[in-house]
Amino acid sequence: MKKIHVVGLGLLGGSFALALKKIMPQIKFTGYDTNSQNQADALSLGIIDEAKTEADLDTDIIVLATPADTLPSLLTKALDKIGSQTLVMDFGSTKSNLCSVVSMHPKRAHYLAGHPIAGTEYSGPKAAKADLLDRKVFIVCEMEKTDLHLKSKAYEVLEALNMKLRFMDPEEHDSQLAFVSHLSHISSFMLGKTVLDKMEDDKNIFDMAGSGFASTVRLAKSSPAMWAPIMKENKKNILEALSMYIVNLSKFRDRILEDDYEGVFREMEKINKIRDILDLE
Repeated sequence: MKKIHVVGLGLLGGSFALALKKIMPQIKFTGYDTNSQNQADALSLGIIDEAKTEADLDTDIIVLATPADTLPSLLTKALDKIGSQTLVMDFGSTKSNLCSVVSMHPKRAHYLAGHPIAGTEYSGPKAAKADLLDRKVFIVCEMEKTDLHLKSKAYEVLEALNMKLRFMDPEEHDSQLAFVSHLSHISSFMLGKTVLDKMEDDKNIFDMAGSGFASTVRLAKSSPAMWAPIMKENKKNILEALSMYIVNLSKFRDRILEDDYEGVFREMEKINKIRDILDLE
């Protein structure tokens, strides 16, 4: 492994490079970001060794770590130009459309559809952390469609990063992520909006906010530049998740409206079982 080119020098792309540079210092990292400040920061922080608009043809791996709606075009262009020994992998939060777009591309075997389950509410190269990906899950979709030799390059770096591989169908991936990730962010954003709207009438409301509010609304600090495209790319699954969530919220509101506090207790008690699931993670 000699060279890796990273497109998108934010939290995930930057963290990937920082971690791998510690473990495999022989690798030269080049990179590109449409935000010139991000690119300059990535250079000064040592995330990349050189800024380039295109990867060299002999680059071992090209990593695409940009907003979800930019990935189809970037992936197609990368596959059009790469050499025979280059693997392209992405870090996108949605997979169905991406895999469909390149399904008939003559270099489809050069692509590995990936998604690291890691992140924070912060963005940009300054938010990158060398330990962000350590022991996190890395989902691979359509594993059988990637060339065996090229796939081994990805596995080499993912193993070096202590990542846990999971294999999924693209549609299954997008459906499940809508519930356990995308809906969580929407909920956090809307809680933040609700409290901000209330603040117009009560300027002191944030004085009452404790750790529970802070932890629940934390994701509302996430980058809209990353999350708005996810809503677009995973629209069908997100609408399904939102509809179920809204039904549950309405039922809970109705129990309170009807003074059915025994029902409120039973519902929360039933939901408490999620502890048994999450405590095993």
